[in-house]
Amino acid sequence: MQKATNPNNMKIIGLLVSLILTQTCFAQFKLTKLDKNSIPKSIQYKGNIVEAVRWTDNTGDNIVILTATDKTQSKNAPDDSYSDGALYAYHYLVSGDNTKQTWKIYDYVKECPVDMFLYFLDKTFSVTDLNKDGKAEVWIMYKVSCQGDVSPIPMKIIMYQDNKKFAVRGTTKVKVSATDYMGGEYSFDEAFKHAPVEFRQYAEKLWKEHKVETWKQ
Repeated sequence: MQKATNPNNMKIIGLLVSLILTQTCFAQFKLTKLDKNSIPKSIQYKGNIVEAVRWTDNTGDNIVILTATDKTQSKNAPDDSYSDGALYAYHYLVSGDNTKQTWKIYDYVKECPVDMFLYFLDKTFSVTDLNKDGKAEVWIMYKVSCQGDVSPIPMKIIMYQDNKKFAVRGTTKVKVSATDYMGGEYSFDEAFKHAPVEFRQYAEKLWKEHKVETWKQ
């Protein structure tokens, strides 16, 4: 007599299949995490390392480093209550003992007398091959603002494939009453508008997952 299938087992199998498919779609490249000791000495960067990875694709041997500076007192501000801060992202191609910087992201807040919102969003950095051309897409998402209120905070997604930049810019979504929200809008730049649909779908997914403000500083 055939045993009845356990519905719970079927759910578990479904979840495992979904996880495998997700990993297949978004993790085609084997990433190696780096620290300051494993980064080639020829690579120069500013700030403290937030993420550093290495992988190989059709463009070659790649290294990406995300860094953030500590908040520092502004030099030319009226008093010592003003702060500066910066975020960086670097991409290098490695060939033997040689390294070549191919792109760089630099964003900052200067002379901020109130709250500084300047940080990469947790668990948003990724390296994908959504259009399956063997060239990695590098995804970086962060907030950048100086403000002393609870209004929406400017937020960006910057993606690079090879040396081409794609950008999404908008604001977070803030609850202003029991039923009302403000912000959350975003727009694609021209590169994204003409990019493969998979790129826009992934960007929209990232934005949706992180658009509600959590007031992390």
